[in-house]
Amino acid sequence: MDKQSTVVFRNVGQLYFPETRVECHYSLTSEHRWSSSDWIGIFEVGWSSVKQYYTYTWALVPEGYTECTDVNSCALFHAFYLPQPSPVEYEFVYVDEKGEVCARSRPFTFCAPKPLEELETLKEEREEEDGEEELLLVIPRAQLLQSQLEECLQKQVGIQHALDEAKKEREQERENSKLGKMEWELEREAMKGEITELRDNLRHNSDTLKKVEGKHKDVKYSQENLTYVLSKLMAEKAESEQRVRDLEEDMKVLTDSDKEGNMELERLKERVKKMSSQMTHDEEKRKSLQVENEAALVEVRGLQERLEAAEHVAESLRRELRELGTHQGHTNTELHQARLQVAQLTLQLSEDNLLLREERANWALEREAYKHAAEADIKKLQELSGEVQRKEEWLQEERIEREKLEVELTRERDCNRICIISRSDYILETGE
Repeated sequence: MDKQSTVVFRNVGQLYFPETRVECHYSLTSEHRWSSSDWIGIFEVGWSSVKQYYTYTWALVPEGYTECTDVNSCALFHAFYLPQPSPVEYEFVYVDEKGEVCARSRPFTFCAPKPLEELETLKEEREEEDGEEELLLVIPRAQLLQSQLEECLQKQVGIQHALDEAKKEREQERENSKLGKMEWELEREAMKGEITELRDNLRHNSDTLKKVEGKHKDVKYSQENLTYVLSKLMAEKAESEQRVRDLEEDMKVLTDSDKEGNMELERLKERVKKMSSQMTHDEEKRKSLQVENEAALVEVRGLQERLEAAEHVAESLRRELRELGTHQGHTNTELHQARLQVAQLTLQLSEDNLLLREERANWALEREAYKHAAEADIKKLQELSGEVQRKEEWLQEERIEREKLEVELTRERDCNRICIISRSDYILETGE
């Protein structure tokens, strides 16, 4: 019944709420032949026939769609036709006009909404015929944090791959430098041999010249021939001396080039060493920030438990106040003690919130100091390769993500504190 997948479902959640409409995002590949009779159904996992759908809707495409092209689209399932909350798993199934299955999504369930403190609200912009429409998506906080963690791990793998590529390039440059040095050594040895040969020729010519000059005194009848030979030898001597000087200058230039090559190689080694140490330092900072983030989450959970305990105490005080309402004349002393307990709990909660704000301020200062240090390091590493720049951009994105998490934690703490203060005021007003 299945055929090669030509449709891909995107952004399928693990759970949906029956009280709200469900959006099904999907992509049509160039291999798919779309028809107005294509439809998408919600099937219970384990189905055996396309007639066993729970509900369905038509698979639409954007206006102006042409065949044999890739396109993204979205189908809507209204809340009235969705299943009731249950642990049963469902999945999206794309069926074409011939009744053949083109794609199946991962399983999901329908459940009742959880308390707002366990959910997150995201904004998503979607293009419609009348313009852009902004949608609000509510997903579990655990799912959001898991997706952020997976993105961070993928970025870390990309940076590790870039580091391996940089190491390979460094090894290749080192091998090229060795080959160049060997070629230069061979060329220098050849030049040395040529210089030695020229010097021997020069000495031989000088000896010949001396012999000719000695014979010139005894053999006057060959003066013209000897004069010609002498001038020729002098010219050869001048040419040989000039050639020796040129070769010595070439040898000096090659020596200077070799020194510059060695200096450049040392600079490259130093830059790679600094880059490796900087990446190690950034990795340690990232791990320390992750540990601090986990510690902050543990602290928030502890505060939430204390807030819940305070709510239980407040609830018990409400019950006591209701019971004492009929005996107000005999229990004024006990009511005063209850008010004192509520005031003590409020004061203790205020002290805890003050301590938490101080710790958060210290954490922000440390993060700011680390940010300035990272900016200084970025200025020093501007001459490095593009791979290191992408690593710095990833670190900046991770900092922004952490700051968003801190803002969300601060907002949640402020909301909890306001709720406790409001409940305490309400208890005091009811008692009076």
